Amino acid sequence: MNNETAALLEKHFDTAFAAPDGIKKLRELILTLAMQGKLVPQDPTDRPASELLKAIEAEKNRLVKDGKFKSLESSLINEADPTLFQIPENWVWCSLDNIAAIARGGSPRPIQSYMTDDPNGLNWIKIGDSDRGKIYINETRERIIPEGLKKTRMVFPGDLILSNSMSFGYPYIMNIEGCIHDGWLLIRTPDKLVNKLFIYNLFLSNHARKAFMAAAAGAVVQNLNADKVRQLLIPLPPLEEQHRIVAEIDRLMARCDELEKLRTDRNQKRTTVHTAAIDRLLTAQDDRSFSTAWSFITQHFSELYSVKENVTELRKVILQLAVMGKLVPQDPNDEPVDNLLTRILTERKELKLVRPTDIQLSQPLDYDIPTHWKWQCLNAILVFGPTNGFSPQAVDYETPVRSLTLSATTSGKFKGEYSKFIANDIPSNSNLWLRDGDILVQRGNTLEYVGVSAIYRGEPNCFIYPDLMMKIRVSSEIDANFLCLVMSSEPCRNFLRSHASGTSGTMPKINQTTLKSLPIPIPPLAEQHRIVAKIDRLMEFCDRLEASIEATKIKQTDLLNAVMSRV
Repeated sequence: MNNETAALLEKHFDTAFAAPDGIKKLRELILTLAMQGKLVPQDPTDRPASELLKAIEAEKNRLVKDGKFKSLESSLINEADPTLFQIPENWVWCSLDNIAAIARGGSPRPIQSYMTDDPNGLNWIKIGDSDRGKIYINETRERIIPEGLKKTRMVFPGDLILSNSMSFGYPYIMNIEGCIHDGWLLIRTPDKLVNKLFIYNLFLSNHARKAFMAAAAGAVVQNLNADKVRQLLIPLPPLEEQHRIVAEIDRLMARCDELEKLRTDRNQKRTTVHTAAIDRLLTAQDDRSFSTAWSFITQHFSELYSVKENVTELRKVILQLAVMGKLVPQDPNDEPVDNLLTRILTERKELKLVRPTDIQLSQPLDYDIPTHWKWQCLNAILVFGPTNGFSPQAVDYETPVRSLTLSATTSGKFKGEYSKFIANDIPSNSNLWLRDGDILVQRGNTLEYVGVSAIYRGEPNCFIYPDLMMKIRVSSEIDANFLCLVMSSEPCRNFLRSHASGTSGTMPKINQTTLKSLPIPIPPLAEQHRIVAKIDRLMEFCDRLEASIEATKIKQTDLLNAVMSRV
């Protein structure tokens, strides 16, 4: 490796630390440079790889004969292949079969008949005994009796094994002896003639990864064919250089480990500080403590909100402050909430929605609201619903009726593009049709999404909603946008999640009674409007913040790619 390449690689460490996936790409670059002969300088006194290859092949042929391995009839070497990269003059291209005996493992059937608790049994090496990111396999969970060996294959310390199914193409080095099932390939190289760690790193390099991806086959579970692996073209350096390459890879990967730890520690610290700052903001008991908490956030804003995860939390906090009455100032001139609730009650009576069996507020959610606000259960402010939708079969041609899918509201915003045509005739006066201001609530989904609400803004009779959603319509004395924001806040979401039914094997669902009983904080109508306007501005700010974070990531990635291309 020349001085310029070395300097550029050193520069990578700073650039990679800043870029998303930068350390991962840096590791890939290190292995790429290693396999191209650019990581360490060549030594003219090293025995050329062409001579080493002759010694390896002689010893490899002995391994094949003694272990009864299959081998290719002719070695596949093609230095003229235009898809291959250039290597130093004292290296050679060869097939993996030139330097290693390769065989697939096997499994005695039925395997349970061969399992044993005897500690002296043969180690039964399964994919589950490997740990991605670890080089060696040091122990196994299970053992088999010696009689099972006739259907499988023994491996010994120093052997490489390569996963050839499921997460295929990942290498490990054995530190124990045992036998491998058919999810592994054994790669046995001659001792003292091939550096096992060099081959291990070769398998992790992009050169081998791409070859494995191209060689994998299988309609459901992809597998690596042993013959395809035998044909893998590998760049072989002199043995002395293999040792130097492995030592340099170890040194540089250790630096990558340090960077990853530094990044993890920094992110954990930032998360801890952000969580503590938000908690102080939400638990502030008076204006002074609230101002102090907010001042801390503004002073450290650029650091705290340089990652999208914290912006996501900020969105939740904005909604939480809104429903606590801390987002906008109160105005003593606003019409009292009691007047508003009286009109809603009159409206509900006129619609014959008031019944002796109506659900009443049991207890409010676990936070305080301003003294002039009121707690009400959702049912007390509705003029329609909740009602479940209708889920007919979709058709593959255009019809007058579009039915929403669950994806239309999982984001908390209405997205009409997630809909399907149905052939059913839906009368124009059907309550299945959405009209402006209707709120849709997911009554069935994963625990993450059950209870998610979204408001429909648009023309009437354009969409109907599915059975896994409920529709509600709120009194005109309540700002529907405000209600939807309240229902999107974490306390309301947690209430609905905690009341969802369903086992671990079924979809969690909430019913109409649960939705009706949801506690809602009610401010004066004018304050509702002010809260909605403030939230809209703050959410737009969060959108810009996330866009800025994404632009910074792209810029960092472009810088990293530019430096990598120079290397």
